[in-house]
Amino acid sequence: MRVQCVILNYKTADMTLKAVEAARRACAPLESYRIDVVDNDSQDGSFETLSEGCADMPDVAVMQSGHNGGFGAGNNFAMRRALESDDPPDYVFLLNSDAFPHEDAIEKLVAFMDDHPEAGIAGSALHGSDGVPHISSFRFPTLASEVLGSFRLGALTKVLPEKEVPIRPRPEASRPVDWLAGAAMMIRREVLDAIGLFDETFFLYFEETDLCRRARLAGWQTWYVVESKVEHVGHASTGLKDLKRPMPRYWFDSRRYYFLKNHGKAYTWAVNTAQAVGLATFKVRARIQRKDDPDPARFLRDFVRYNFVEERP
Repeated sequence: MRVQCVILNYKTADMTLKAVEAARRACAPLESYRIDVVDNDSQDGSFETLSEGCADMPDVAVMQSGHNGGFGAGNNFAMRRALESDDPPDYVFLLNSDAFPHEDAIEKLVAFMDDHPEAGIAGSALHGSDGVPHISSFRFPTLASEVLGSFRLGALTKVLPEKEVPIRPRPEASRPVDWLAGAAMMIRREVLDAIGLFDETFFLYFEETDLCRRARLAGWQTWYVVESKVEHVGHASTGLKDLKRPMPRYWFDSRRYYFLKNHGKAYTWAVNTAQAVGLATFKVRARIQRKDDPDPARFLRDFVRYNFVEERP
């Protein structure tokens, strides 16, 4: 099989069905494919709605994960089955339930991967429903990036733009990057065979960062492919666009685990300290200059409490 497309659903059944339709149109030119829709234990009737909506689609299978273990675990559920089957895919394409590939998007990713054997992972160029481009290619987070991201000093960012996590401006040509948003990501089977699937310790966020880093350490490149375009709503399942809502605890869990796993305790302490000082400094400056606060509600307080007040091993 050429491509397995995995679409993970969590309480967004109607939108997921639209993603399925878009994925089917984009997969149609391929010589072989299958679309696996995983309901991540929504418990809101999603599984039944998806099963009924896909009943007449022989190229689509709807399955129930049985528990909500997060983004990585839900995608692993479908990938593991396909990779262990008698006809494993050459490529796995992960598609968010709020992402809608253009008709040639998947075909172009396949062609790119076929032509670039050094590429282990490739991602599409994302844009909103209004056509505005989304930032979806990134650098690995570091101590320097935590300083830039929290202090928010324009002069410092201009001097060290290559230290920012988001790659700005959005690349106009396909290029290697550190990591990609998991909303529309293609992975070569050999990569998964070599490094394994997502680390399921991550519930949500940083799991694709970790996967791309593991691929890099194993000798594979990650590419941002501008020719492949995908419309993306963003945060449909999490609601993180609403800044009146506090950042969920799983974001703090994932961030901490990423730094501990990849850089150790001392480095994690340093990035946490830099982040806290930067956030506090920015809040003072923003109040004096009457700037809007771009962070979620209680973010600084929650960050300090999680990383410096609460006891943890």
